[in-house]
Amino acid sequence: MSEVKTYTPAGYKALQDELYELKNVRRVAVKEDVAKARSYGDLSENSEYDEAKNEEAKVEMRIRELEDMIANAHVIDESEIDHTKVSVGSLVDVKKVETGETKHYHIVGSYETDPRVGKISDQSAIGVALLGASKGETVAVELPNGKTVHFEVLEVSRAKI
Repeated sequence: MSEVKTYTPAGYKALQDELYELKNVRRVAVKEDVAKARSYGDLSENSEYDEAKNEEAKVEMRIRELEDMIANAHVIDESEIDHTKVSVGSLVDVKKVETGETKHYHIVGSYETDPRVGKISDQSAIGVALLGASKGETVAVELPNGKTVHFEVLEVSRAKI
């Protein structure tokens, strides 16, 4: 059995949307590609057929992976969360004590991360240090390179669902 992963409602919906797209659009298109390539004749020397079958296998593998992720997902229930403390789904403004630099993070489950837009995992070094912190608290973050930085929590809020 797969490990249970935590998702925000938006992250869980994204998994469902991707699964729907793969099952109802992409799978159909790939099956058509396979049929078209098969019509070209000798399958032993048909690179289009091989390519279409490889794509079909990738789509089916991703569908199984998404079904497993959805079956083993724990979706955050916003009504059970203390919105004054950092948790999965929180938007957090912090100030790096050493430099005064401010950052804005969205704490998300590990499969929802996108550092380019400030979405960091609840299992990352910064995410782990921030979990449970409240406005005004300072947390120490041990970085993978062994250095420690300190963040002051400036604001905690919830992402809009």
